[in-house]
Amino acid sequence: MTEIEGGRTVRVGERDIYCAESGSGPVVLLLHGGGPGASGAAAYAHNIDALARRFRVIVPDMPGYGRSSKYLDRSDPFGDLAAAMSGLLETLGLRSAHVVGNSYGGAAALRMAMDSPGKVERLVLLAPGGIGTTRALPTAGLRALLAYYGGDGPSRDKLATFMREYLVHDPGSITDEMIDLRYRASLDPEVVANPPLRRPSGPSAPRTLLRMDLTRDPRLRRITHPTLVIWGAEDRVNRPSGAQLLARRMPNCDVYLPAATGHWVQGERPEFFNSLVTTFLAGPS
Repeated sequence: MTEIEGGRTVRVGERDIYCAESGSGPVVLLLHGGGPGASGAAAYAHNIDALARRFRVIVPDMPGYGRSSKYLDRSDPFGDLAAAMSGLLETLGLRSAHVVGNSYGGAAALRMAMDSPGKVERLVLLAPGGIGTTRALPTAGLRALLAYYGGDGPSRDKLATFMREYLVHDPGSITDEMIDLRYRASLDPEVVANPPLRRPSGPSAPRTLLRMDLTRDPRLRRITHPTLVIWGAEDRVNRPSGAQLLARRMPNCDVYLPAATGHWVQGERPEFFNSLVTTFLAGPS
């Protein structure tokens, strides 16, 4: 995976969290999505250098991914991820940060703002999970994502299909090298045995799904942090209609729907993303 100078592993509660840093200035915490082989550096490979010109960028591998501990509380995954990332800030001696979250990481960012509002400055949400995705039938992209470790198990062909057909609008933006790097990471034996991202099942599933539907949480309307939602208009993983839902529910929320863009906005449209997010995070309070 993409390396960042100065990466280290820190103890947060009962887990080890790997994180890397770049730049100086106001702190920006980048939370990655939950796809196979995901990690912080891979998710934001096209953005870290640009953001580090103005900010101190902290890029963790969230629990269940990359070099971090694989344990995740499946009864409340978004809340568990949020608690781990809030704990990471405390361990690093940081009172708060701007929080940028993509997909699964976007749901974690929202829960951080709900559970620990004082730790969040501004929010950037990139097609976050938990916004209507648990009520309707899953999208084709989400079904492909959830099926990766099922059936005959992980394969490079499965990952290539997901990344080129569902992660982005332009398949040409995904190189063979990107697929190879993420495929190798997806074969971690701990992850294969216990994938961090899967649809809840069993007797506790209804309760877990309820917790994962952030639109049912009354605290969503009380998030007053300046928020920027960026959602690709051609997203085939999380439905773009979620952007307008957030704009209606959150009192201080701006929305951008970039055309001809899929789920991975920061990778498919990096110059657009870097410019927009830098301007938003550096804006007047």
